Amino acid sequence: MVVPNWLDQRDPFGALVLLRPLLDEHGDDRNVRMLAARAYFASAQLGRARATLERLVAESPDDSYARHLLGRTLQRQGLAEEAAPHLTMAAVMTPEYA
Repeated sequence: MVVPNWLDQRDPFGALVLLRPLLDEHGDDRNVRMLAARAYFASAQLGRARATLERLVAESPDDSYARHLLGRTLQRQGLAEEAAPHLTMAAVMTPEYA
């Protein structure tokens, strides 16, 4: 059985509906939280995205994607100065994010 990837289908709200039971049961799983952060970002729930990503970056400072997404979230919130260090670090770790 193929499970559709709701984020790839540009349905972040559908992704969050599917993630809710996983978040409830496995909220400590990094991958589940990263998917939720992506869906929050894509659905413009920037406060939730920021809170989730800040925890992910604190737990794994070497995660360039989490840093990049946190920087983009902060940018969308109009916090360019706070975003800059995360975006710079992500670009240094993963040049495709530059």
